[in-house]
Amino acid sequence: MSVSSQPVMKHLKNKQMKRLFIYFGVAFVLSQASCTKDFDELNTDPTKSSPANFDPNYFLSTSEWNYLDQTMGYNGPTLFQSGWVQIWASTSSGGANYYSNMDKYVASGSTNDYMGRSWNGCYRSASLAKEMVNLTDGDAELVNINAIGRIMIILNIQYITDMYGDCPYSEALMAKSGTTLPVYDDQQSLYKALLSDLDAALNSLDESKQIPSADLIYDGDIAKWRKFGYSIMLRMAMRLTKADLATAKTYAEKAAAGGTFASVDDDAYIVCDNANGYRNDYARDLTTAADYYQVRWSKTFIDYLNDNDDPRLGVIAEVPPAGLTANQTVGLAGDSDPDIQAGLPNGYDLNGGATDITTSPGYPGGTGAGADATPIGKYSRPRTTIYGNLNGPVFILTYAQTELLLAEAAVRGFTVTGSAATHYSNAVAGALLSLEPFGADATISTTVANNFAAASPLDESSTDASLKMINEQYWATCGSQLNFTDAWNNWKRSGYPVLTPVVYSGNFSSGTIPRRQPYPTTEATLNGVNYKTAVGRLSEGDTWASRIWWDQ
Repeated sequence: MSVSSQPVMKHLKNKQMKRLFIYFGVAFVLSQASCTKDFDELNTDPTKSSPANFDPNYFLSTSEWNYLDQTMGYNGPTLFQSGWVQIWASTSSGGANYYSNMDKYVASGSTNDYMGRSWNGCYRSASLAKEMVNLTDGDAELVNINAIGRIMIILNIQYITDMYGDCPYSEALMAKSGTTLPVYDDQQSLYKALLSDLDAALNSLDESKQIPSADLIYDGDIAKWRKFGYSIMLRMAMRLTKADLATAKTYAEKAAAGGTFASVDDDAYIVCDNANGYRNDYARDLTTAADYYQVRWSKTFIDYLNDNDDPRLGVIAEVPPAGLTANQTVGLAGDSDPDIQAGLPNGYDLNGGATDITTSPGYPGGTGAGADATPIGKYSRPRTTIYGNLNGPVFILTYAQTELLLAEAAVRGFTVTGSAATHYSNAVAGALLSLEPFGADATISTTVANNFAAASPLDESSTDASLKMINEQYWATCGSQLNFTDAWNNWKRSGYPVLTPVVYSGNFSSGTIPRRQPYPTTEATLNGVNYKTAVGRLSEGDTWASRIWWDQ
């Protein structure tokens, strides 16, 4: 039986309603700043509000949105990781054409700006969460808001360290107390601190206490936050399988015992609200004219779905209508017949030279004729009705990802409930079902999902065969959810899928797939001594090719 879309629409509407807390929070702050009548009694600047008057709940919604906003779209994943792990491809080719960053590892005019956005934005989100913690420390009734604030800090710092390497944590977010030049914690000690702090935060959650009233992810559901926290712990633990297997095992087992996501109902995502300025930036990217024309699914990604008869292929991809005009008409839907989908090879352009797309092996030809011809017309793009919705969901972490990590933990002999085969099967079905929040066109029935999982069992012929299958599925799952950074991080850790680097003239990573983003250019000036110390710990300096500590 097909899953009804009615509960989904109700769920989406409920999530959109929560955006009101952001605006109410802003109004609250402004009212406090402009209506302090009793100046003599308060003995404060009447244009400012005392921190004691702020409700920590409103820092939560703003922190959540800042995290989301700085980890999607042009702020990083679209212009870097989406092509690095060959989920998307583009014929753009340098200069002002910004997709050269991701598809060919060639700098565009704004690369230095793009590469620092996640760093700056995640620290902004973490600083807002820190205010939540400061306002609730020692208040027994507000332990949940305090704990969630700490979880948000950890979520942000993990994103930063996985992307850049060593970064401030022990001395971060302390400008109020005078620490404005924080040291960069080495990633090995940082990861252990994050895991320990996350464990403490989760242990302090208490369903009997006050719940947050401005939560964009779970609407204050503490049980779901607990599962989210343990799922974050599992993801962090599994990052360490090559660098520190003992710590990986300890915290993966702790996460499994604590209780990770139990179904797609636990998926962590936020539904955007474009009308009020909170748009889905992946959709914005894909509905920008040049992007709409030149961004396609990678051949590597489409071939994987094709080879596995994956039901997602006919849901997430479409071939544009024939001709240049139709290819460039934003919003004009294409043909999603799975039998005609074809991915664009990474590393090609439209320049007419040796790397022109028409020279690629197996080139299928273009569409249209004369002035209306386009050489990329037969290549599949992200489906317009799914990924072009400015109010669509943005995923943070899902049940399918968590089940795949548990499957790998079981393969490695970690103590988790359930077999590797069962967790893998759960993940395969869950990956298909997780697309439902994108709307009716993305909905795959439970029957189809379960049948596909049953027909695609885990290869247990060897450890390597199992790890390959699990991590390729992780990549495909993240790809269909547009969670490009997680796909890239897991590829760095696991080595799957095996990818052939693009070697394009003028690339910034010596012909290798980038392993990290360089630090923001401002760090060398603003925090020079600590920056230099951190760079000195990198294998190849502050470059795209250096490996961070756990990437071994």
